[in-house]
Amino acid sequence: MRRRFSSLVSRDTQADRVVPPTGFTARLTVFASGAMAFLAVFALALSLATGRLADQWSDALAQSATIRVSAPDGQVDQQVLTVMEVLQTTPGIKDARVLTDSEQRDLLEPWFGPDLPIETLPVPRLIEVIEEGEGYDPEGLRQRLAGEAPGAILDDHARWREPLVRAADRLRGLGVVSILLITLTMAAMITLAANAALAANAQVIHVLRLVGARDRYIAGAFVRRFTLRAFSGAAFGVIAGVLAILFLPSADVGGGFLTGLGFRGWHWILPLAIPPLAGLVAFLATRHAANTTLRELT
Repeated sequence: MRRRFSSLVSRDTQADRVVPPTGFTARLTVFASGAMAFLAVFALALSLATGRLADQWSDALAQSATIRVSAPDGQVDQQVLTVMEVLQTTPGIKDARVLTDSEQRDLLEPWFGPDLPIETLPVPRLIEVIEEGEGYDPEGLRQRLAGEAPGAILDDHARWREPLVRAADRLRGLGVVSILLITLTMAAMITLAANAALAANAQVIHVLRLVGARDRYIAGAFVRRFTLRAFSGAAFGVIAGVLAILFLPSADVGGGFLTGLGFRGWHWILPLAIPPLAGLVAFLATRHAANTTLRELT
């Protein structure tokens, strides 16, 4: 195997003459590798960005909870005070505060607009709870609230957090499946191009056999040429994909999905693995195609 890979690097001028340097198969191999590498960069970036965003949302929800206080007129303030006293004596709670009218208006603005008269409406009071350490016992807190503040309802965000965690896992899985499909598609295209080149050079192969060339030598010429074509095409595709991602808008403060598409930290190294992977796929696909076609030409 080491000898085969070393032959890819060392240039053999006579062997290169076996494979035409230009033509339909050359353009097809370079284009297919470049296009698949470009798509692989975006599939990788999309998978990482969506998984990262879902993880951020999940982590934020995991450390917070909300208590909604609904009571008849004149009893809301008293129940809010009771809830705050209960929270102060509950282990695992770092902080708790009552949201102001302005903050609640901001929460309702996407649905009701900015002019909502929240002061005149029977809107429940919201209390934000921040956990610490291993957190608190939600069931125990619900029982205490039910006994001391019947109008208080605890929402620990579990129903919001669990779907986000599942979504993050599925998005990462979809990214892996997408890259696998891209790899298989590239292998199929390179195999077709290699078969076409071998069929077009059937007479040349016949003459080479007559002068003593072995099938291993002929196959090596095709494998080397197509592997280098796939590697170079994938390199250009990766460069184009990375540049396209760099020109996307940067992530905003809210961590929006469309503005957060891209790589972070060491993830920028991952696209560098695409050209060698494309070269490996081309190496295996072309070797299989060459060996199969040469056996059929005997």
